[in-house]
Amino acid sequence: MFDVGIFEMAVIAIVALIVLGPERLPKAARFAGLWVRRARAQWYSVKSEFEREMAADELRRSLLAQADEVRRDLDGVRTDIADAGREVAQAGQDLAAATRAGVDGATSAPAPDETPAPTGPAAADPAPPLPSDPSADPR
Repeated sequence: MFDVGIFEMAVIAIVALIVLGPERLPKAARFAGLWVRRARAQWYSVKSEFEREMAADELRRSLLAQADEVRRDLDGVRTDIADAGREVAQAGQDLAAATRAGVDGATSAPAPDETPAPTGPAAADPAPPLPSDPSADPR
């Protein structure tokens, strides 16, 4: 954490022994150890709280990204449904127009002849009509 090597720790211990003396050095070492433990505990607490906040922020970003993706998909589905509705409406209009045209064409077309026109050699020489009344025979 502080990048203190063996040589630096030895220098600190010698200075502490000279300044505090052999009687007060153990008590001062315990006191320094207590403060170091408290500082480390505080540091780990801040670090874990920061990591929790970052995880919550990352989760929030992830959820927002997924919500945006769902919105885009939903907009696409809405567009597809609207297009399909327009196609169905157009097909209905086309069918109605075709039905109207068929009904109008059927009512205005002339009725076809019920007797077909003769074709072939029989069409050139028509047969004499049969008399409907035998007493009306000219002979």
